[in-house]
Amino acid sequence: MRLIQPKNLRALLAAILEAAGCKPPETDLVAEHMVGANLAGHDSHGAGLIPLYIEHLHNRLINAGQHAEIVRDDGAMLVIEGHMGFGQVIAREATELAIDRARSQGVCVAALRNSHHIGRVGAWGEMCAAAGLVSIHYINVVGHRSNFVAPFGGRDRRFATNPYCCAIPAGDGEEPLVLDMATSKIAFGKVRLAAIRGQDLAPGTIIDVDGRPSTDPGIMHPELNGALLPFGEYKGYGLALVCELLAGALTGYGTVQPQTPRSDAITNNMLMIVIDPARLVDGPWFAHEVRALIDYIRATRPTDEGLPVLIPGDPERARRRAREEAGIPMPGAVWENVLRGADMAGLSRAAIEDLAA
Repeated sequence: MRLIQPKNLRALLAAILEAAGCKPPETDLVAEHMVGANLAGHDSHGAGLIPLYIEHLHNRLINAGQHAEIVRDDGAMLVIEGHMGFGQVIAREATELAIDRARSQGVCVAALRNSHHIGRVGAWGEMCAAAGLVSIHYINVVGHRSNFVAPFGGRDRRFATNPYCCAIPAGDGEEPLVLDMATSKIAFGKVRLAAIRGQDLAPGTIIDVDGRPSTDPGIMHPELNGALLPFGEYKGYGLALVCELLAGALTGYGTVQPQTPRSDAITNNMLMIVIDPARLVDGPWFAHEVRALIDYIRATRPTDEGLPVLIPGDPERARRRAREEAGIPMPGAVWENVLRGADMAGLSRAAIEDLAA
């Protein structure tokens, strides 16, 4: 285990991307988002993804240098094409477009389609909340040759982890509520990390090809056809299905049904609804009501005196504060993954070690 300061991790990830043929500011935006995921404790969306991204660049499954393009503009409704660019860039630009349109129209429904992996979705909710706007995000993943998640009651893979996010601002200077979650019990990136680290998964998260419970992340290999389970049994499955239809069918790019073409790409689609609360209610009253409810919830007596009741977004903020001060923990196997990404990009390990120091 080693600790790397966030600025150093940003610099080395940007250097790897640049060595692979990308250019600033794209390199900086992608690196910033990945490090932001590490800081929030979502290591599955952080630096450990760099070899996958370099592989996809080499195989032309990511198109470097792309930007979000509005292909249909109906005032409060936008259709945005991602051209299979880096999702950390495309989703940021799409969110900026939706924020601007919600400010002028009161609401924006933005359909983002054909973007490479958009990373930690909570970051886009946080952007909206920082602008004083409420946002809801539905995401699906198409392009995979194999899905990851079985529907409730089934043993066959049918979905990706189909994230859902909702962000609600709490007024100036106050921390927003940011609910950001996979509709599976755990994100697939956590399976990947467990496999890299040689760790078992928690019981009740995956099943093997015959539907038997397992803790071995290795059974999620496409040839072994293990499957993640939805959270909350039929409830998580229902939400995953809703995400699939809203993000896939309503954006116009497609769902995981068999007629959609398959490849080795990670293609994200996102339906984003951004609302200016001041167009519906008095702004100060809304902020007061949000804060009052959050305070009321936090005042709940905990079942464990050492573990206070939290609101969505609290764990990420606590990890961010801790990691900004102490550094980002990088287990040996994950660090080796970063070095492998550097190798693939043609950047020496010595250069990466210098940047990490």
